[in-house]
Amino acid sequence: MFYRENGQFKTSYRADQQIFPIMQDRWAVLLIIAVAFIVVPMVSSGYLFRAILTPFLIMSLAALGVNILVGYCGQISLGSGAFMAVGAYAAFNFFVRVPGMPLLLALVLGGFCSSAFGILFGLPSMRVKGLYLAVATLAAQFFSDWMFLRIKWFTNNSDSGSVSVSGLQVFGIPIDNPTAKYLLCLSILVVLALLAKNLVRSAIGREWMAIRDMDVAAAVIGIRPMYAKLSAFAVSSFIVGVAGALWGFVYLGAWEPAAFSVDLSFKLLFMVIIGGMGSIMGSFFGAGFIVLLPIVLNQLLPALGRLAGLQVSTVVTSHAELMIFGSLIVWFLIVEPHGLAKLWSIGKQKLRLWPFPH
Repeated sequence: MFYRENGQFKTSYRADQQIFPIMQDRWAVLLIIAVAFIVVPMVSSGYLFRAILTPFLIMSLAALGVNILVGYCGQISLGSGAFMAVGAYAAFNFFVRVPGMPLLLALVLGGFCSSAFGILFGLPSMRVKGLYLAVATLAAQFFSDWMFLRIKWFTNNSDSGSVSVSGLQVFGIPIDNPTAKYLLCLSILVVLALLAKNLVRSAIGREWMAIRDMDVAAAVIGIRPMYAKLSAFAVSSFIVGVAGALWGFVYLGAWEPAAFSVDLSFKLLFMVIIGGMGSIMGSFFGAGFIVLLPIVLNQLLPALGRLAGLQVSTVVTSHAELMIFGSLIVWFLIVEPHGLAKLWSIGKQKLRLWPFPH
């Protein structure tokens, strides 16, 4: 009875097309954002920022970009790690080689370079789809690994491909402590998530979903498949590239090409599958699940082992993590293909009707 939109009348098209048409949703989102910006920095510790909150925000942003391509446009991509690497190394070169380059501008330019890279490897989507497109995008991963290891200019003549950044600041405010890094990532995530939410509700977002559902029928009714697919690759790669730049600049500080390996690409795809394909909220659910699960397992499995009189090593924990990941992906694909976001939506529908059975 407490989650109803009774009496919330829409008297204009503008009101009917709001991102959150239900008042409870609007207040809930505003409350979450306020807590994230005000309360969390006041009560969280440095470990919580470094181990959980900052990785969660960056992975949420990367999963958001992957979800636009995979969930909304239906184009399978296994090269997300490469797009993150391009964004990180491009932002690094802009930041190091251009005197006085602002950090935010370097992140944006890194995103644009990643967008161009994504369009280049999105061209095969004009001719192939499904597994063949996945293999074509996987080639981007191996190409980026070779490029950043063999072409020394990209890594500022580093033999190992390892680079580092320091002296980060935004509008004169130094980004040198966990709280500042958290607030920077949170601000960028809120802005890009809002833009992505509006984008998928626009004409181009509807074109993406038409291509996803049936590309032949979409072409028949006048949608240009080439424009729709390449725009999805461009937007997705831009967001993933910004996430990669944040991952290198803010979270790692120093990195090498192995930090953006194919394992990261698969992990981002797992986030989208578990969280919910074609859902902005699903990107946050999937990232939270993937970030928190290893930490929970590292604490839970040894405790259960001690109760049973067994010693659980870190190797056993890492193997158990992979097994649980695989089992959950199979379970979600069979039982609930739309992921945690669909379960959340079902829960909201139940609250609308509670306590009535219908």
